[in-house]
Amino acid sequence: MPTDRRPTSAPVIVIAPDSFKGSLTARQVADAIGRGILQAIPDARLHFCPIADGGEGTLDAMLHAGGKTQMIKLRDASGRLREAPVAILPNGTAVIESAEIVGITDTHAMALPVGSRSTEGIGDAIRILLDQGIRSFLIALGGSSTNDGGAGMLCALGLKLYDAAGALLPSSPVALQKLARIDTSGLDSRLAEASITGMSDVDNPLCGDKGASAVFGPQKGVQPEQVALFDQALAHFAALLEPATGRQAATMAGAGAAGGLGYALLMLGAQLESGAETVCRHIGLDAYLQNADWLITGEGRSDIQTLHGKAPFVAARHARSFGVDSTLLSGAIDQQALTALRQHFTGCFSIVLGPVSLAQAIAEADQLLQASAGQIAAVWHAGRAHGAH
Repeated sequence: MPTDRRPTSAPVIVIAPDSFKGSLTARQVADAIGRGILQAIPDARLHFCPIADGGEGTLDAMLHAGGKTQMIKLRDASGRLREAPVAILPNGTAVIESAEIVGITDTHAMALPVGSRSTEGIGDAIRILLDQGIRSFLIALGGSSTNDGGAGMLCALGLKLYDAAGALLPSSPVALQKLARIDTSGLDSRLAEASITGMSDVDNPLCGDKGASAVFGPQKGVQPEQVALFDQALAHFAALLEPATGRQAATMAGAGAAGGLGYALLMLGAQLESGAETVCRHIGLDAYLQNADWLITGEGRSDIQTLHGKAPFVAARHARSFGVDSTLLSGAIDQQALTALRQHFTGCFSIVLGPVSLAQAIAEADQLLQASAGQIAAVWHAGRAHGAH
């Protein structure tokens, strides 16, 4: 850990924000912050490290440190065939972002009832990449629109579901309610050679009051009166799948991620890791922080959930391990969470300076970020210079 913290004329500043969802990518956020800092501190040495936590923007964050994008043809949550991007990292690992394939921002798929949506596209992506010889996978679980327990992914990889009459069932949550038998014999044998890591920031089990349907279902379209039915369907699916595979995962932390997609990955022998930690490790954030003077991070909206493994919190934790102060600059900050947030950040700021509509804030996010970052940097730099005397 660096011991010499004397101010110099060229401060080293790490800019590591998450995306502002619906407005700017993490790289665009970082660029805007960087412009603001340079207006206040023209000689600052900036390191741009856009980050993510396993949700929307994870591909972009991972690719910032190297790799290439590949477009593949697969099914979205509605079953429609379309192209979606995956990332191939320099070490040959493939990154699959659920939000890009079965994402909650896909208006076409979201027009379909949640009971009819499936994660088949995730399985399509894995199978196509297996065909290409890839055996190492990182699967970002955030931002999904599905609640099928990962049944769709498993069916795309060879699992078969049957009803009591022996008819083949689709893999949707509605169909799982009619499930009578599962055949695992057709599962792709190449999965045994694969290393799979799910990237998630939640620790929910598959079922129950803290499970996928109860906690995350409502934001995907599960109505209050449907929660129990969806939960029962997933529990029924697990009760048949676990004896058929010899694995147990329904009660494991993270099984409820992405509507139970985390469960299906665990049933394939995958590991689940913090999405933000995985991204920070891959982009080498610690190497930039070792000699840094300041970290500035942020996200679209910060609230108490930020402290439960979201990207800015993880970045700040890494900075603290190197004795580097971190400042939070977000689109909005929940006042009720401010006291808790301030325990982890040296200053928490919103880019909105007065009453403004959400639409206007989104449209003007770039300029607001730049202006706010400039003001914060000016204060930080003045304090730093004062501290030298």
